[in-house]
Amino acid sequence: MVSFQWLFICFLLFAIGDVLGVLTKAKLSSVFVALMLFLVGFLTGIFPADIIAQARLSQLGGWAAAYTIFHMGTSINLGELKREWKTVLLSVISMLIVIAAVLLTIPVIGKEAAIVSIPIVNGGIVATQIMTEAALEKGFALAAALGTIVYAVQKFVGTPPASFCGLKEAEAVLTEYRADKEAYLKKIGRSQEQLAGVKPGFADKYKKYFTDFTCLGVTGFFAYMSYVLQDWTNGAVSYSIWALVFGATIGHFKLVPKNIMAHAKCSGLLSVALFASIIPSLATIKVEDLAGLSIQTVVVFVATLAVIFLVMYLTPVWKLVGSKHLAVGISMAQLLGFPATFLIANEVATAASKNEDEKEIVLQKIMPAYVVAGFASVTSISIIIAGIFANML
Repeated sequence: MVSFQWLFICFLLFAIGDVLGVLTKAKLSSVFVALMLFLVGFLTGIFPADIIAQARLSQLGGWAAAYTIFHMGTSINLGELKREWKTVLLSVISMLIVIAAVLLTIPVIGKEAAIVSIPIVNGGIVATQIMTEAALEKGFALAAALGTIVYAVQKFVGTPPASFCGLKEAEAVLTEYRADKEAYLKKIGRSQEQLAGVKPGFADKYKKYFTDFTCLGVTGFFAYMSYVLQDWTNGAVSYSIWALVFGATIGHFKLVPKNIMAHAKCSGLLSVALFASIIPSLATIKVEDLAGLSIQTVVVFVATLAVIFLVMYLTPVWKLVGSKHLAVGISMAQLLGFPATFLIANEVATAASKNEDEKEIVLQKIMPAYVVAGFASVTSISIIIAGIFANML
């Protein structure tokens, strides 16, 4: 009885976020709204800290990431994935920009606080663990506390600009697409003539066999293999990278349907599960923590956002990806990571598009850039940066 009550509350908050996101055409991010509603519920004591566990979503959130990454991979081919090297390069540049921006705040927040904050702004939970543990070992308890708060609120900081810039990019893409569909499709290598000349693949020929359960079984196998390979490489290559490569490769050769979990009618449930992996960290935020460390936190993020916007809009760095809005969105990915980047890209595409064809056009432009940027920064590079800065304390 109680579990169904909290499950309903969780679904209700997700629904409110989606409705407001669609009504405002993603000007008000559905991800931001949902996270804020949960945070308010935790701070006021309306929601128990373990609401996700009580709603029995914890286990679902534990395996959803690998399934979703493989699913996302099936929507992009190897050629598109190779082209994302510019996204990776821009991600690295944006991380260096953040390092410089936060170092500039040392006169205001102190050296230790800045050093602890940098890898956390660049990354996620792993970088946070590395830096807070290092700070505590060196006796910098206040800096460690700041790191925890920075990690807890960074998604609130990164979501609005990532959503806003994604929406602007989507509007630009759709304006071009609606003006001349054939010319736009030809530009991205998907003209009607080219599509007509493409031979149907294995998944097309045997479409009737790819039932809901078949798609779940195939996805489950590759999710499992992603973890196996992560273990074989001793964690040097994350399961998320393996799942993305598997999805892109299998999708490229048309061995499975595109957007395989949507084909299995499970994509909505997976989105809920991804939220379930984010929300528990919000329950750790206390009002007194926010109040006591608010000035330092504000200084860190004001400096971060200001320098990113200045560099991306006033220098030619954005030309790497061909758009100032997309460049800022990619830069925000380090504050978000997966699954937030996936959720925001999907939200933007849904809000900006009038039909499924338009949604697909937007997703092809935004989804790979946002998700790959999140992987590059949060999953990989931030951990290296954390190792370097931990030794600087």
